[in-house]
Amino acid sequence: MATYKEIFGTNIQVVSSDPSNPVDGQIWYNTTTQTLKGAIAGVAGAWSTDADVNTARFFLSNANNGPSSAALGYSGDTDGSEFTGLTTITESYNGTTWTEVNDLNQGRTYAAGSGTQTAALFIAGSTQPANSPAPTPSTVNESWNGTSWTEVGDINTSRIVLPGTGTQTSSIIAGGFVGSNLANVETWNGTSWTEVNDINTARRGHGCAGPDNTSALIAGGNAPGGVRFSEVESWNGTSWTEIADVNVGRSTGSNALTGTATLGLYFGGTDATPAIVGSTEVWNGTSWSEANDLNTARTGHGGGGSQAATIAFVGSSPSIIASTELWSNAGPATPQTVTFTTS
Repeated sequence: MATYKEIFGTNIQVVSSDPSNPVDGQIWYNTTTQTLKGAIAGVAGAWSTDADVNTARFFLSNANNGPSSAALGYSGDTDGSEFTGLTTITESYNGTTWTEVNDLNQGRTYAAGSGTQTAALFIAGSTQPANSPAPTPSTVNESWNGTSWTEVGDINTSRIVLPGTGTQTSSIIAGGFVGSNLANVETWNGTSWTEVNDINTARRGHGCAGPDNTSALIAGGNAPGGVRFSEVESWNGTSWTEIADVNVGRSTGSNALTGTATLGLYFGGTDATPAIVGSTEVWNGTSWSEANDLNTARTGHGGGGSQAATIAFVGSSPSIIASTELWSNAGPATPQTVTFTTS
């Protein structure tokens, strides 16, 4: 077996402090901390603040398949009140400001959303506010044409705390909650919903991303007892396959996963502590890398876009917020220092 020196032409450096500007692939032994360290390719990208929405809320739904400069957020809970929190308000973002447009027919929270700013769906959820002691699961599905909402084909299994992704004519919903976590998956063809193969790990409050009902990714979620999942599953149009876990298991209650099965971004949520986090992770199709955190940790927030350009808006932090942040992933990346362990 070749040695490190035979491969790289030098021995591992022995230093008393970490190098100030390590290069990708460099390895050294720190005698002060008695640890073996190295530099790996970093993740470019950072969050910047942008214009607030007009109505602060959390556990809303949103069209998550359009560009970050053309977002649409709808319904949710505006004040956490059991009696007055639910809203039908819809807001549209043009890359600079948020504008209120026509309301939904029925306000719901813990619901799924999919599509784009001009062609979206609003799927299932609870007809009671987020803090209601008796959430009421719904099967209702509304379609947005860029001007108004129209009720279309209902889903087969009512549920809450579910995510969705896809287009107005090709969407998918996976998991959720009705008394217990669900593994049920349904796809939409523009007219009706069809039950397809279940996810491997029943969950609720997870993220979901993908271009249509033939390709999707789900990440995170939770179960009773404060469990926060780190498991990730990929959908190929026929079945679900478990792939590499995220680094920070968490739940969101809204969509906080954007991108595709090969390029994704997972941000915010509530970890197992439980604590609301700003953690951001980037998916390259093989593994997850921790990146720069959100400026404001949040859960129950909306999000949409791509790995290169994502929007995150509103949520709980832990009070209900109206803030918006934009993610831009433009290189080059700075190498990150990591500590190697034997466990």
